[in-house]
Amino acid sequence: MREEIILQKIYAGDPAGLEALMERYIPYVSAVVWNILRNSMPLEDGEEVVSDVFLAAWRQPSALRPGSVKSWLGAVARNKAKNRLRRMDRTLPLEEDALDIPGPDDPPGDLERAEERRLVRQAVDSLPGQDREIFLRHYYYTQTVQEISLCMRLNESTVKTKLRRGRMKLKEILTREGFLREA
Repeated sequence: MREEIILQKIYAGDPAGLEALMERYIPYVSAVVWNILRNSMPLEDGEEVVSDVFLAAWRQPSALRPGSVKSWLGAVARNKAKNRLRRMDRTLPLEEDALDIPGPDDPPGDLERAEERRLVRQAVDSLPGQDREIFLRHYYYTQTVQEISLCMRLNESTVKTKLRRGRMKLKEILTREGFLREA
């Protein structure tokens, strides 16, 4: 079924639209969720996170836009998986936590956090092309260093170095702007 038809069914409240959406995107959403959760919880809990992503799509059909459904589902999956880790008191390192991109489930407000996110995005955007791609692949798309090195045909040590430099640049910018304290 084409994405436009799936969306029409979801907008109309037809459960067949949700079923088609799940059939099409469960492998992708599951991969995003498990790349974040790794082996930190039982399979059933991870499956619940995946289900929560599709429940959010069902409850917020207006958030689904033709051509951006996959990216919306990926963002919701990342946020829900990270939120589940936080509820389990398994926090992400500062470098990863600072890269959280606001999702549709995040509470509005918190101007300081929004400003921090804007600065992080600005810092990531200022990285050279290949460095930016590596940084986004690792922290936004949750790819491992090995996966990035294979996809981009780079040495793993090169990927690690570029990630370290990116983190240092983010830390420098956030420290300069007063969002982090120098250690």
